[in-house]
Amino acid sequence: MNMQNTAVLRIAFLFSIVCGLCWNFQTKASESSPGEINANKILVLGDSISAGYGMPLEKGWVNLLEIFLQENNPGWTTINASVSGETTSGGLARFPDLLDAHKPEIVIIELGGNDGLRGLPISSMKENLSQIVALAEQNNALPIIVEMQIPPNYGKRYTDLFTEAFGAVAREKGAVLIPFFLEQMAITEGFMQDDGIHPTADAQPIMLEGFLPFIRPLLGKRNG
Repeated sequence: MNMQNTAVLRIAFLFSIVCGLCWNFQTKASESSPGEINANKILVLGDSISAGYGMPLEKGWVNLLEIFLQENNPGWTTINASVSGETTSGGLARFPDLLDAHKPEIVIIELGGNDGLRGLPISSMKENLSQIVALAEQNNALPIIVEMQIPPNYGKRYTDLFTEAFGAVAREKGAVLIPFFLEQMAITEGFMQDDGIHPTADAQPIMLEGFLPFIRPLLGKRNG
């Protein structure tokens, strides 16, 4: 075999290796969700308010956040780990596995409403929220707590302590607090479902606008 033929064979061999590596990379990429490739993640740990109760999931505020991120912050994506009826204890039980599976940079904690509606002890709710925040921080995720409120028929003392619990945990743990902003929806026609608890699909863009001022400043801290 002459030197020219040997050189041709070597080039062909190297070309086959390169093609194989490229094919392997493309295969791996196709097995992953496009939004998750090299993307920073926002994990939403919530209840029915974030799970899109009473409407198609794509109309919920979390999916609207995903659309917003794709258009304005393409290095980010959302993971909606919300479950209707979830309490803080249920969220805490699921949280470690969610952290391991998704490794989020930001965690939005929208829990507590069902604790209050069931009249569960405020001290237990606070402890659960504190542990969720602590786990997030231990896994290098920035925690955001969403303040919730319950109807006044539970008594002034309980409802006041309930609302105050969210801010207390945020201060103690250094988490971002999103103050309750759904009261305006309760008096706006078409923004609440018949149960008087869950916002309608029409209200979801307004909800997103309420969340964004607290989320957007954190994106730069964890961008890339």
